[in-house]
Amino acid sequence: MATYLKTGISEEDSFAADQKVRSTVEGILNDIRTRGDVAVRELSEKFDKWTPENFRLSEQQIKEIVASLPQQVIDDIHFAQAQVRNFAQHQRNALKDIEVETLPGVILGHKNIPVNSVGCYVPGGRYPMVASAHMSVLTAKVAGVKRVVACTPPINGEIPAATVAAMHFGGADEIYILGGIQAIASMALGTKSIAPVDIIVGPGNAYVAEAKRQLYGKVGIDLLAGPTEVLIVADDSADAEMVATDLLGQAEHGPNSPAVLITTSKKLADETLVEIGRQLETLPTADLAGKSWQDYGEIILVASLAEACVEADRVASEHVQILTEDDDYFLKNMTNYGALFIGPRTNVAYGDKVIGTNHTLPTKKSARYTGGLWVGKFIKTVTYQRVLTDEASALVGEYCSRLCAIENFAGHKAQADLRVKRYKK
Repeated sequence: MATYLKTGISEEDSFAADQKVRSTVEGILNDIRTRGDVAVRELSEKFDKWTPENFRLSEQQIKEIVASLPQQVIDDIHFAQAQVRNFAQHQRNALKDIEVETLPGVILGHKNIPVNSVGCYVPGGRYPMVASAHMSVLTAKVAGVKRVVACTPPINGEIPAATVAAMHFGGADEIYILGGIQAIASMALGTKSIAPVDIIVGPGNAYVAEAKRQLYGKVGIDLLAGPTEVLIVADDSADAEMVATDLLGQAEHGPNSPAVLITTSKKLADETLVEIGRQLETLPTADLAGKSWQDYGEIILVASLAEACVEADRVASEHVQILTEDDDYFLKNMTNYGALFIGPRTNVAYGDKVIGTNHTLPTKKSARYTGGLWVGKFIKTVTYQRVLTDEASALVGEYCSRLCAIENFAGHKAQADLRVKRYKK
């Protein structure tokens, strides 16, 4: 039976915080619905101290911003985007159109059609999330989306040059320096200056995630990405330095990022607690990572790798890192995770920044029913049917007529009966 050596805050406290966010977002969305660009500008001034003449960057501005960057930064962005593009293209190639003859004269098929427009949100704040531009903008373009809109907030009143470069290199058609709820609402609802999009993607803070939740239906969304999560599954073959480093490496995202260790080793658990304390003394982001670990960190002791797998599926974490003597056991048996990082030579930071898989992943246990962002999120798989012969139409029509009668759908039955009357010989 699993034993909790450390627990985080209660679900009740977490729910109360969510309720407060929900109310705030609802009020702001209603304001933007009513007042459009005027409200967006006021909100940008209030939250970001940012009111340029035009939120959209011109081609000349983009050119100057890219030119301001060191060549090494540009080269590194290109390298990361090459990895993301390569994997995304392989995923796109795996999506095949099909057409089959299911009965003589009955043709059924499906087509994979990209959505026409996408709004990509790239977070800013304390961290300029350059990599999020690769994951959303570039992936949408690989999927074949015609119009990709990208929004990112200013940071301390400045345009985040590397983020803009990544958006541009990724293929963004429109780039706006605009953040938070106001960016999400502008792309989803549309204003006089920003045409609405069909789907909103990208991570963000609790307010951005809640705005996406409330706007879902008006537009599509990728998923409800909450605070970053990491789960490490380890046995006595792992070392505390690596476990602590990898837990804090994700906890630094914010003060409410869950970091969980499931282990079969009490010794490793105890050593990890000591090591986390030691690393927090020197980690530059210890203010956030320490708060997150204090309030949301957990250590769970289990008796076996099989029990570890059960607990890991229950946690259903966004990122799951496996540090055991039998890593393949988890690849074969785990079912609930956003992304799996297998063995000590990889880590979540690789996935977040450069290795090629997408870093926009399910959180808050939504890994139980969805995967993360990928080219397929930008594609609609739609079906079609064609009946080639009189005999096929009459055959299907007779079955359809009787089935409609069972459900009392008289109008549906009439459609079938008409075909039987016309085509049955």
